[in-house]
Amino acid sequence: MSQIKSVTGKAVPLRGDDIDTDRIIPARFMKCLTFDGLGEFAFYDVKFEADGSEKEHILNREEYKGHEILLTNRNFGCGSSREHAPWALYGMGIRGIVAESYAEIFAGNCNNLGIAAVILPHEEGEALIALSEENPALEVTLDLEKQEVRAGDKIFKSTQPDTYRKALIDGQWDTTSILLDSLDRIKELHRELPRFTRS
Repeated sequence: MSQIKSVTGKAVPLRGDDIDTDRIIPARFMKCLTFDGLGEFAFYDVKFEADGSEKEHILNREEYKGHEILLTNRNFGCGSSREHAPWALYGMGIRGIVAESYAEIFAGNCNNLGIAAVILPHEEGEALIALSEENPALEVTLDLEKQEVRAGDKIFKSTQPDTYRKALIDGQWDTTSILLDSLDRIKELHRELPRFTRS
């Protein structure tokens, strides 16, 4: 299991409140058997016209492509609780998010993928977004242990639900890995369980 104590990368600023899961991954792209490949459809309708041509949008700007940290505003990930939304973000390379607030189920789904979703108050979040807009090459660190977001010489105090933060730091966020690591004990318990037969 992988411990995630900090996440460092270049940031892409995506301004806007109430960016919902349908904007993150439109429903028509969710007809899939696995989550593989969802990254190419992340934010599709804000990035592309109906004919497939690119819109003028910050996510299409070359200097922000491939960045690992997403900066946004209030109530990010609201709307449908579709698990596809954080998978689409993960597929486009996002490993950390900084927002003023999140939809609760969305934040939990991010944590289950190892995406650190931290919170900054409004003014600090706006200041961080402005720094990233001024300098697309700006490197941002989400320090989960110190509960800080660092960018250049700026340090912002961040928060995160303790259960999410602890799961990432302790490496307990990946429930599949936890099950696999406990497979011998699971088999042992299975053998110990009483058997019920139909009469």
